[in-house]
Order: sequence, then structure tokens, then C-alpha cells
Amino acid sequence: MSDSANPGGWLELAVQCDMEAVEPVAELFARYGYNEGVVIEEPFTQDGDGDNLKVDPSRPVMVRTFLAVADAKPEDIESVRQALWYLGRMRHVGDLAVTTRQEEDWANAWKSHYSVHRIGNKTTVKAPWHEYEPAEGEVVIELDPGMAFGTGLHPTTRLCLTMLEDYLKPGQTVIDVGTGSGVLAIAAVMHGAASVDAVDIEPVAVRSTRENAARNGLEGRIAVEEGSVGPGEPFQGEYDLVLANIIARILIDLRDGLVAAVKPGGTLVLSGVIEPREPAVLDAFDAAGLNLVNRDQIEDWIALVYHKPA
Repeated sequence: MSDSANPGGWLELAVQCDMEAVEPVAELFARYGYNEGVVIEEPFTQDGDGDNLKVDPSRPVMVRTFLAVADAKPEDIESVRQALWYLGRMRHVGDLAVTTRQEEDWANAWKSHYSVHRIGNKTTVKAPWHEYEPAEGEVVIELDPGMAFGTGLHPTTRLCLTMLEDYLKPGQTVIDVGTGSGVLAIAAVMHGAASVDAVDIEPVAVRSTRENAARNGLEGRIAVEEGSVGPGEPFQGEYDLVLANIIARILIDLRDGLVAAVKPGGTLVLSGVIEPREPAVLDAFDAAGLNLVNRDQIEDWIALVYHKPA
């Protein structure tokens, strides 16, 4: 839908209720909502890095529907309000909230905030819809993340890219585990890597990395496959530099595969570690016989650099 199709905007009808009341409230909203559409927002808990997402049954659920302002009738709103009151005699159902919402193009609104950003000491990321003249010696990556994770602006990506700049030597081999939009893999090529492999378990990330590589004139320079590291995964070689920008639990789960992918004398960069999880990551990788050589932090996020003894 566009503003021209619905110039008057929308009425949002929203109510909080307990889990047992969700079904009758949703059925009621579907009678009046546009195209019978209903949004059910279950409360959840999760760790600071987004891990361990769980529904919290102790908290109320938010149920919403939308009516076109041009079609909304006051008597319909009152009918919904009365029906909710009766439902509330049997289960917990809160008061109906009615709010006017103007329609926005959410698919493109974020683009106004994503333009040109320095994300490393020598690396800048720019959106395809912005012009930018690089300074001498500056590496510029043109990136459209699409649906894949990775605009380059998150602290974990910035940390990992700074470590890449510091530890990658021209002519070395690199693998990017959990490549997302491909920003780190592309940066590795632009900073002189001889070859770069990239993996991600999400097909959309594989597609996004290939598209962004081509956008930067690097088609064929990055081998991208769906998968991870370890036995049976797409790439079985050893690398001078292994990059893994993933949450802490997954880093620990992938420890053996990540360590095996590092050449003797090579470097492993771990990012995506939120501060409370750092001790567990340190314990896991210290026990693997690697030497911690660097640590950096932005806000609550930490990157660790390990060296594999020759």
C-alpha cells in the first residue's frame, strides 16, 4: 500500500491481554481489520547479543489491527470496545487504544540514514545511492545489505574490520565465517588478500555477498558458499586469517572448526562477543592452544585476536 492508495492513513487498534485471551481478541479484530489482518506481539526475553530468545508467558500479549481512516466507522470502534469489555469479564483484557498512524515506506525509509561511514582506520562504506570521493589510500566499499546482516555500522563489524586492517598482510588467504552482506570479505580483497572464501548458513547472505562483490568489481574474487566451518563444510583449507563475526555461543560451538581453519602461525579474529560472554569465549579458545594477542571493545561488544603457534 502507498500513501496515494490510502491518503488518510490508518487507525491502529491495540489491546493487551493474557495468553488465553489472544485467540478471541484476534478473531474479533479480524472482523474489522483491513484484509482481516491481525498482528500478535508476544512478549519475549533475550540476551544482550540477541541469543536465547524465549517467549515470556508471565507478561501480556499485544494484539493489533489496522483500519483505513477513510473506511473506519465510529460505531465499529465502539462495537470492538464493547466486545473487548465482555471478553475482559472472563480473562484479562486491557483497554482499547486507538491511534492514528500515517503510512510510511518502511522498505526504503532506512536508506536516508545509511549514506557514507568510516568503519575502520582506512575503510569507508558507502551506499550505492550516494556519491563519494575517496581520500588517497582510502578503501571504499559500496554496499547494499538488502536483507542480510551487515551495513558495517554495528560495533562488532567495525571491530572486526579494524582487526582485519591491522593483521592482514598482502598476499595472504582469508576466510570470512558468517559473512552476512560480505563487507568483511570484500574489505579483505581490497586490502590485498590473495584469495578470500566466505560462508554463511543463510541463503540470503550468500546471495547478498555475491551481489555486493559484483557491485565492487570483485566478481570471481570471492568464493561464497552456504555453510559453516568444520568437517563436511564447503571449504576445508587452512588460512592465514580467519574472521568470525558471530555471537558468542556460536563462536564456542564452532571453536574446533575455526581453530582448524587457521594455518600454523596464522591469526583468528573473533567478534560479536558481548561483554558478559567474554569469559566463556576466552576459556574455550585458550583451551584450544591459541595465544590471545589483542583485545578491543566498543560499547558492550568485544573483539579478540588469537595467534596459532607455528
